[in-house]
Amino acid sequence: MSLIPKIPTIIDADKKISAIEFLQYFVLITLVLYFGKLIFIPLSFALLISFILYPVCRWFEKKGISPTIAIGISLLMVFLLMISILSLLIFQIKEFALEWEPFKTKLLEAINQISIFISQYFNITNTEQISFFENLINHSENQVLAILESSFYSFSHTLYYAIIIPVFTALILFHRSMFTDALLNFFPSKQKGKILEILMETINAYHNFIKGMLGVYLIVGILNSIGLLIIGIPHPFMFGFIAAILTFIPYVGIMISALLPIAISWITFNSVWYPIGVIAIFSIVQILEAYIIFPYVVGNRLKINTLIIIIMITLGGILWGAAGMILFIPFTSIIKLIADRTESLKAISILLGDGKQKKEKTA
Repeated sequence: MSLIPKIPTIIDADKKISAIEFLQYFVLITLVLYFGKLIFIPLSFALLISFILYPVCRWFEKKGISPTIAIGISLLMVFLLMISILSLLIFQIKEFALEWEPFKTKLLEAINQISIFISQYFNITNTEQISFFENLINHSENQVLAILESSFYSFSHTLYYAIIIPVFTALILFHRSMFTDALLNFFPSKQKGKILEILMETINAYHNFIKGMLGVYLIVGILNSIGLLIIGIPHPFMFGFIAAILTFIPYVGIMISALLPIAISWITFNSVWYPIGVIAIFSIVQILEAYIIFPYVVGNRLKINTLIIIIMITLGGILWGAAGMILFIPFTSIIKLIADRTESLKAISILLGDGKQKKEKTA
């Protein structure tokens, strides 16, 4: 007897899915996503990009441009956007490099002051402190090697994704009619209209996701800028919005964007409290962005409740890392679109929804 339940027919399914069947689906899908992430992550990003670029390609094609050239122009636009973000990142690093010498002097002064404080209040001499750090460095060789291995692994994956995602995107856009026909042939004729409707709403959901993300970056930029303005950091709006844009690059972006305002604030005000203030502002805004702003703004756009958004971000992070935290949100929206039109999945539709439709009906 098979452990995997038979998949019910979409849309017409009258049979309710039992808790055991749901658990089997969940475990099976989770295992497939985890062990197949090397192919599913770039494929998912390619789908996301192709859904976003589909209207752009259609617009070019209506102007008489061939599909191949239309796809090429659309991908070039995405490439230029990514180059702009990377240029911004490089600009931040170069600007920080210009401030490095005075920053290094301040850093050495701070280390010296900490050393004097430890000597005075903990009765640990400078020689003992130096000996402690030498031992720490000597015993950290294995950790350094592990970090280098991890960095090489991450770089190789990034390079792989950078090559394969545009290829997948171009092929999906070029063969979109074939893929649509193949998908429709999986279903009876009477259901094809509903499937096309779900496909169009999926494209709309991806567009709403991108609009929500832009809204998140705008709010994060404003909050960063206000925080920096309050503590008196020079050029608060420039630093605030650069940090918001670089949030697009998980983990690394926000750290690099914080370096320059930290250095400038320390050099300008000659106090360690200003850099600490910058770190505190960026950290608080990042926490707000991850657990309140992003779930609420994007959830509103996709009509998914905030709790489910937070759960899916966490689950995506566990299974696929930073990529999963981005991709699992539109996935959830697609599941909701299917559940909305499938009688056997009404419970899932209600669970994922924001409850507003029900309120509107009862009003």
